[in-house]
Amino acid sequence: MKKLIEVFQMSDIGLHRNLNEDSLLCRPPSDFAVADGMGGHVAGEVASHIFTATMEELLAQRGQNMDQDGLREIVIAGNRAILSSIRSHPERKGMGTTATCLHLGQGKGIWAHVGDSRLYLLRQGNMRQLTQDHTYVNDLIASGSITPLEAENHPKRNMLLRAVGVEEFVQVDTGEFTLETGDIMLLCSDGLTNMVTEEAIRTVLEAKNCTNPAASLVDCAKAGGGLDNISVIVVKYHEE
Repeated sequence: MKKLIEVFQMSDIGLHRNLNEDSLLCRPPSDFAVADGMGGHVAGEVASHIFTATMEELLAQRGQNMDQDGLREIVIAGNRAILSSIRSHPERKGMGTTATCLHLGQGKGIWAHVGDSRLYLLRQGNMRQLTQDHTYVNDLIASGSITPLEAENHPKRNMLLRAVGVEEFVQVDTGEFTLETGDIMLLCSDGLTNMVTEEAIRTVLEAKNCTNPAASLVDCAKAGGGLDNISVIVVKYHEE
């Protein structure tokens, strides 16, 4: 059975930032990542680039042999690389990055995740978020302290509880799923999800006449305000 992968990617500075702190990794047909750097003037763009460069280097060494533990180790290695850069350049203290990674192989999707970038799976009209946002407001929602609607305007809505390159130990979420023909996977930074509803995202991903869903989603985020950098990878999986 022949497996076909279509990949679309785009990273945009948005409408209100002076710098794009996001980095993407695309190594079709198997490996993808979105890293949203944080730290602003203390080199968030450096942190995200260090992460994706470290991931690319380690993937080249490992080949196609990947499981959840292997992908977790890659994120941990990225954490070490960022901390090493901070030790060599103390002015970078405070930088870090989110990391949402996806590996496709042997009929499975394997993911690893830290932060508030996201991985979605769209299957037969049903879109679900596979990753969990590691944010202060998401913890409040989970505990029942606030509603999702209240979270949208919470003053600490962007406060991360986990990031790569911030502490010596990083806790990494992982998971996997069996691939089915027609699956669409979306990796994105919060510059998309803070500007565009999940329903609108699903509509774009399902549109038959959309030639580049990544570019269309970036356009939607900019039309919604474009307050942050916007990074998107769309992966479509088919079997023939």
